[in-house]
Amino acid sequence: MGRELARQLAAAGCHVAMCDVSAENMERTKAICEAECPGGLRVTTHDADVSNEADLLRFRDEVMREHETDYVNLVFNNAGIGGTGSVIVDDREAWERTFNICWYGVYFGTRTFLPMLMAAEEGHLINTSSVNGFWATLGPNISHTAYSAAKFAVKGFSEALINDLRLNAPHVKVSVVMPGHIGTSIVINSGKVLGTDPKEMSDQELADAREVFESRGIDFGNATNDQLRQALVMQGETFRDDAPMTAAAAATIILDGVRAGRWRILVGEDAHVLDRMVREDPENAYTAEFAERLSTETNWRLGDLTV
Repeated sequence: MGRELARQLAAAGCHVAMCDVSAENMERTKAICEAECPGGLRVTTHDADVSNEADLLRFRDEVMREHETDYVNLVFNNAGIGGTGSVIVDDREAWERTFNICWYGVYFGTRTFLPMLMAAEEGHLINTSSVNGFWATLGPNISHTAYSAAKFAVKGFSEALINDLRLNAPHVKVSVVMPGHIGTSIVINSGKVLGTDPKEMSDQELADAREVFESRGIDFGNATNDQLRQALVMQGETFRDDAPMTAAAAATIILDGVRAGRWRILVGEDAHVLDRMVREDPENAYTAEFAERLSTETNWRLGDLTV
């Protein structure tokens, strides 16, 4: 989704500066942007881990130097990973890695670039939360605490900024983005960041993964480790390729919402349905019956999702 945001912004005539932990992914995105953007625009890439404030401060300094500017008009805090859902049984280091990227990436990104937004005649901060920012699970058999807690924090922080900015920097707007299931590589990339890439998993790690899936009611039977590894790889690819909405369509909805000045941007029919259902029946939002109704209305395959 970040790649599509960068591509569509460049095509619309914006200078673009992006950061990521993957130089390879950024170079690909840069090439796509430069192929579509008008001449004279600048597209730059910057190596940065958004959960590390020092990295973002360096990113900011590089933007100021390479783009020869002391202000920016748009800041998208969009980085995120998923996984490591249980605060009880999952590894604490991996849990906090997920939380820190999804929450502190937004917080540090805001702290770092807000002065540059305020230096512009008009600015807009766009923070990506998730439907897990108002529904803290993927179903009754799946723990999803790290990602959900972070996305709730992003949503609350962004909403609190509405009045904060209105009082102290009224020329800067804020939007919180709540995507449903979008066709991205978040499952694949999360595994790479957390060291759980199926292609690299040991036999013991695969055995642990098998237990997790069995606890969710997914039985791989007598599948060999190689067959399980292939199934996990396919899961990430299916999440990306068979989603109800493409990353390009999602980016268009986000940018249209920013242009319209909306502070709350729901992305995908599943996001709209889930938002309505949680508001209508909050007390039962975490029951099996609620998940079944949601699955019927949105065609979500809850047991198969990992983020």
